[in-house]
Amino acid sequence: MIIKIKPDKQKAISLLKIAEITLKRLKETDTNKYPSNTLIDYYDALHKIMGSLAYIEGIKLKGDGAHQELIDYICKEYKIDNSIRLFLQEMRDYRNRISYEGFMVNENYIKLNHKKIEEIINRLLWLVKL
Repeated sequence: MIIKIKPDKQKAISLLKIAEITLKRLKETDTNKYPSNTLIDYYDALHKIMGSLAYIEGIKLKGDGAHQELIDYICKEYKIDNSIRLFLQEMRDYRNRISYEGFMVNENYIKLNHKKIEEIINRLLWLVKL
């Protein structure tokens, strides 16, 4: 559920700081050795950056499906290509399956998508402009 709130720059900054810490830790980790954890961390960083954009805009999402709605909202508002939206939704699905079903991500997923994930992160960070 999308709720209109007062824009909150402080929360946006806090979410960005946590995302940056996660991304820094990823750079210090053998991501190919821990592909499931790597996917969770990448998704978490992406989610926090998108959450930061939402707080800047004065939007809060909550309830069932909030992560899915956040991805759809950010992609629509910032005219992000549908293929990227679908990729982010796939990452969300994998993250949920890892967390709730013990799903294991193949290390090839990270190898094949690392550059794409980094490009999406950089694009979203560019959009924040704090």
